[in-house]
Amino acid sequence: MINSLYKTFNITSPVAGIIISVALMLITGFAMTRITKRLRLPNVTAYILSGVLLGPYVLNLVPQDIVEGMDFLNDIALAFIAFSTGEFFRFSTLKKNGGKVVVITVLEACLASVIVFIVSFFILGLDINFSLVLGALASATAPASTVMTIRQTHAKGDFVDTLLQVVALVAYSAAISVALANASGHFSAGSVLKPIGLNFLVFAIGCLFGLILKLLLQKRSTDNRLIVSVALLFSFCGICTLLDVSPLLGCMAMGMVYINLSDDERLFKQLNYFNPPILLLFFVRSGLNFNLSALFDSSSSIGHVPLIVVGVCYFFTRIIGKYAGAFLGCLITKKNHLVRNYLGLALIPQAG
Repeated sequence: MINSLYKTFNITSPVAGIIISVALMLITGFAMTRITKRLRLPNVTAYILSGVLLGPYVLNLVPQDIVEGMDFLNDIALAFIAFSTGEFFRFSTLKKNGGKVVVITVLEACLASVIVFIVSFFILGLDINFSLVLGALASATAPASTVMTIRQTHAKGDFVDTLLQVVALVAYSAAISVALANASGHFSAGSVLKPIGLNFLVFAIGCLFGLILKLLLQKRSTDNRLIVSVALLFSFCGICTLLDVSPLLGCMAMGMVYINLSDDERLFKQLNYFNPPILLLFFVRSGLNFNLSALFDSSSSIGHVPLIVVGVCYFFTRIIGKYAGAFLGCLITKKNHLVRNYLGLALIPQAG
């Protein structure tokens, strides 16, 4: 449809196509929030629905080559989100609640993974590699949608602190490597240890970048503080891309080191004012990438089960695992009953 619009207005420049597409994504994302706000739904829902609306299955207003060309948005958006999450990892808080958070994280991540794997492999009869990846994927909670919803509702307190500290992403990287190695017939311990090692390396580099950020921002003007911090975040994303690893863990470390060394909450607020358009584009693009036709396909490589059946089963079993694991973890660590009753539901957003 957008190509016919170009012809109508005699627009042939690819640059014009990119600018118009970005404008459409921003405008549609904002307009959709006016609807979801009345339904008391988070803005993230509006952005993803906007992407589906603009995508090939509805209006088809954004060309696929432009969507693919915006792939860099994923890492940049995750970098901003992860850095802002680092603000909640103060050493004083971690000393007090760190052990409890570890127990809750392990239980909610592992229980979700185990239940999804059992249902996928033993009940649906899916391929073991596919089941393994689904099980590991179930452990990962999306920090981006979680943080955006917290910002939108201005939520604070023990529940928010606990929620943002419960992260499980390393298992997903390791399981992907195990599945790929197993499928290729060249399984080795190195295929499992490599992604784990890369995540530790990225974490260490992120800590170093947090120290550098602290040194560079001393006695800087407001504008220069923004420029330097964005430059370092982009640089770190570039390094992670070269290593072919997510910047999420490293950017969390960067934010954690910075807040503990400087106690400077002002930078986090400044970045939070800067990044809303980037996050909007990130979620709209996620909606644009939905492949709805794949839901009704089945493949011999995964077990002849339509993906829509796999998706529905995965969705509900993951929720059961997340809720049960978080509830059990909070019960063991004697968390407040409000945290215990609702933390599992807040961990439903999917990452990975």
